[in-house]
Amino acid sequence: MSSPNDFDFFHGDWEVRHRRRRTAFLDPDSDWEEFAGTSRCWPLFDGAANLDEIDMPRLSAKGATLRLFDRESGQWSLNWASSVSGTLFPPVFGRFDGGRGEFYGDDTYDGKDVRVRFVWSGVCAESARWEQAFSLDEGRTWLTNWIMEFSRASGTPED
Repeated sequence: MSSPNDFDFFHGDWEVRHRRRRTAFLDPDSDWEEFAGTSRCWPLFDGAANLDEIDMPRLSAKGATLRLFDRESGQWSLNWASSVSGTLFPPVFGRFDGGRGEFYGDDTYDGKDVRVRFVWSGVCAESARWEQAFSLDEGRTWLTNWIMEFSRASGTPED
């Protein structure tokens, strides 16, 4: 069951190994590219919220995610913003169950309506995995288009 402290593992500094589809997030034949980045996460509201900033020098971009726990619904909202567009994307909503977090929302990509899924897995104090997938058929099938492998940055204790 989800709790206000589900993302406590993420507080602090991280090294990030990105793997994403190079040309088109909706093309299963698109090549993958890999690159490094960093991330830092700060707790808010005694753990019931947090804010992280991710730096992706290879893309000349940064991103930020505000995560908020809704105590009434027992769900998290994950709200992503990009330095490239300067916009806040539609949130995804979900919860953790058994160490795995699944979050869903609706968006558009390349002019098409997509269902979005974020999955957090392999969560521990030293590492975690995040994965993004899109669906064009209301969630019957998914195409993973971005994976981030997080490892605790050397010499930086978690906050």
